[in-house]
Amino acid sequence: MLGFDYGRQRIGVAVGQSLSGTAAPLTTLTNLNRKPDWQKIAELIQRWEPNALIVGLPLLHGDDQNESCKAAKQFANELQTHFKLDVYMQDEEFTSASAKSLLQTQRQQGQKTRKNNKQDIDQLAATLIVQQWLDENETA
Repeated sequence: MLGFDYGRQRIGVAVGQSLSGTAAPLTTLTNLNRKPDWQKIAELIQRWEPNALIVGLPLLHGDDQNESCKAAKQFANELQTHFKLDVYMQDEEFTSASAKSLLQTQRQQGQKTRKNNKQDIDQLAATLIVQQWLDENETA
C-alpha cells in the first residue's frame, strides 16, 4: 500500500507491506499551485502497484470538520476517483510532531539526518500513518 500525509504545499509518501506489517518512507511530492501533482502520484502507483491507499486524517481533538480534515478527505476522494483503488483514512493526529521528535532523536544518536527538513518530516509522518493503519488492521 501507499500512504499519504497530505498538505497544501507537500505530500509525504510512504510504502507499507501488509505481509511484513511494516512501513517505510518513500518520497515527498511538492504540490503544483496548491494542487497534488497527479502525474507523480500516478507514476508512484504504477511503480509500486499498491492494493490500497492510506490518507492521513488530521483530526484536531476529534473534530473532522476542520479545514485540514476537509482537504485530506477531498484528496482521498480524488485518489479513489483517479485510480479506482480502495482508499482508507487513518487518524494522523500528532504524526508530524512524532516525526520531528524521531528525527531529532536520530540526530542526537549521531545518525545523519537533515535538520528540520520538512520533506523528511512529511515522509516520516506518512510512514507513521501507514504503520498505525497496519497495526490497527492486522489480520493475523
